[in-house]
Amino acid sequence: MGIGRKIAGLWPRRRFLRIALIGFGAAAVAAIGAFAVIWVLTPIPDTTQELATAQGSVIYYRDGKTVLANRGVDRKNVPLSEVPKVVREAVIAAENRTFYQDQGVSLSGTARAMWSTLTGNQIQGGSTITQQLVRNYYSGLSQERSIMRKLKEIMISLKVDRSKSKDWVLEQYLNTIYFGRGAHGIQAAAQAYFRVDVGRLTPAQGAYLAAVIQQPSNFANPTGAMLTAAQARWKSVVDGMVKIGAVTPAQAAQMTFPELKKQKKPLSLSGQNGYMLAQVVGELNRMGYSDEDIFQDGLKVTTTFDKKLMTAASDAVADVLPEGTPKKVRAGLAAVDPGNGEVVAFYGGRDYAQSEWNSAFDAKVQAGSTFKAYALAAALQDGVPLTQRYYGNSPMYVNGAAIPNSGGSSYGSVNMVQATQYSVNTAFVDLGQQIGLDKIAAAAEAAGIPADQLAQHRKAATFPLGVASVSAVQQAGAYATFAAGGVHHDPHVIRSVTDASGKTRKTDTTGRRVFTEDTAADATYAMEQVVTSGTGTGARLYDRPVAGKTGTTDASAAVWFTGYTPQLSVAVDMFRDDNLPVTIPGYGELYGGTLPAQIWKAFMTTAMEGKPVKEFPDPVTYYRWDNDYYRPTDDEEREYGSDEPSPDPTPTAPGDDWNTPPPGDGGRPETTPPPSDGGGPNGEPPVTEQPDNQQPDLPDENNPPDVPVGTR
Repeated sequence: MGIGRKIAGLWPRRRFLRIALIGFGAAAVAAIGAFAVIWVLTPIPDTTQELATAQGSVIYYRDGKTVLANRGVDRKNVPLSEVPKVVREAVIAAENRTFYQDQGVSLSGTARAMWSTLTGNQIQGGSTITQQLVRNYYSGLSQERSIMRKLKEIMISLKVDRSKSKDWVLEQYLNTIYFGRGAHGIQAAAQAYFRVDVGRLTPAQGAYLAAVIQQPSNFANPTGAMLTAAQARWKSVVDGMVKIGAVTPAQAAQMTFPELKKQKKPLSLSGQNGYMLAQVVGELNRMGYSDEDIFQDGLKVTTTFDKKLMTAASDAVADVLPEGTPKKVRAGLAAVDPGNGEVVAFYGGRDYAQSEWNSAFDAKVQAGSTFKAYALAAALQDGVPLTQRYYGNSPMYVNGAAIPNSGGSSYGSVNMVQATQYSVNTAFVDLGQQIGLDKIAAAAEAAGIPADQLAQHRKAATFPLGVASVSAVQQAGAYATFAAGGVHHDPHVIRSVTDASGKTRKTDTTGRRVFTEDTAADATYAMEQVVTSGTGTGARLYDRPVAGKTGTTDASAAVWFTGYTPQLSVAVDMFRDDNLPVTIPGYGELYGGTLPAQIWKAFMTTAMEGKPVKEFPDPVTYYRWDNDYYRPTDDEEREYGSDEPSPDPTPTAPGDDWNTPPPGDGGRPETTPPPSDGGGPNGEPPVTEQPDNQQPDLPDENNPPDVPVGTR
């Protein structure tokens, strides 16, 4: 009986155990099946998160070393071989000591994380380096705290561990993780905290960067209690390095808490920095680089900007413009290397943070008499010698419209040097009528002035006087053509671009010949006289030759000086936002030969400091007399027309023939006013350009007799 009761009592228990085992087995099978399903349905993502791999571009000055700006994420990926072994081991000691032994996941750490997710309680995590990489590297894994996200992370981590090498995982991790101070990746962190490349990190520094990973914000600039916490965490990492054999106890005992460099302030986009960066980004876009390329692809961009000369440009404007200059008055300056078209410096405005409109690149104002250089070049290119004379009296009439010289001054018959030297309007209008305005437009285009900026003016008789609008950069680039002997290089602001793979793309600086060497030499000679004894004496450099041209539009709405030495071409303009006259207290209405020439001189004095003195080539079709008059030398064999100066070596002052219009030949302007219909030549409005009103600062004996100097 007793035995039977025992057997009867065991039966339900065995049945329960059997059912339990069956249930457990079924659950295990179901779990395995679910795992298998999740395994199959959770592939390694084929895309990475943008932020995880994005490398910001670094933009340098022209030396390729001095940083101008950083754009995008502060990261520079480096191969694992460039990271010292002791630094790698510091990170492993801090984050995952079993990294090289585990299967990519930590069961205990995962259990803690899941319990934290279920209960809402924050418990110390235990994610492996592989899991951290998966979470931050691959697309499709959000940062939300959920069981499903954690399961996906585990599955992908396991698969990554099976399909990728441990070194690959560690390399991606070190380049992906955020270290604080805006630094993404170990290379950026080494620079941010210690101002060294990653390969030069000491074991103590490596231990600190490993410690930072846990609390990047708190340990970025620790002070007080947070510094104490950072030091404790650093000591914990060092102890971990001893435990895994990265350093010996003796080496650890010698390690001291490293000195952190002061965090650099972000490069400001105020002042000229913003103007420079805007031009660089714009040119990169034109080269085919998208904003995404610039912000995420780790480009190294070397610009054409010389840091010293950029400062010199700002200083020149600030030093020359007097106090009380109205805020609406703007100044622009651009300096271009004639040998390659590089914009080495510019002045874009007072502050990019206040106005993004760039006075050197964006602003296009009437060129005034600086445009006469292209008319001069057009005539020379057409075979006209500098000795050719043109009508210089005021006014002259074209199609019923009066075109005056400044102040109504009359010069009689003047050659092209004198017309340029004293900015004689009527002579250049006469020149345009003789050779054809299309040739002047072609010369301007060849020098780099865009055709669309000339189109609406190219049929006007006043076209040679500068009614078309141009920018300072365009003018500096165009005048650089003369400095380069007739070879034009397009102005540009980027020297080279190196992508993340190390492939470098250099800007093509091959020039194209647009004027003959003779044309450039003769044009330069004429413009030298502007500076030595004409309207631009305020720009003279006393240690070297300068060629250039002043420009002043009607009522001083825009004033210019554009000039060059053989090494550098610089344009300076001043204008107002509202197109009213440029008026400065103590100066009244400005002219190109005043403040613009002074700014030019101040900048060039610095720019040419220490540079060798180079001479311009001799003119081809002109010969200098004493006292600024001209004659051929006795040993030269030249033929002269009736308009050539007398070969008598004794200078002869211009007589009545200077004040008498040349005889009409059907192509010359009318000498008496025809009936006027109130309109301008060829339907254009009356001329709005006047030459420069600056008294040449020279002794009287250096000025041609009987030639009005006055205001021009």
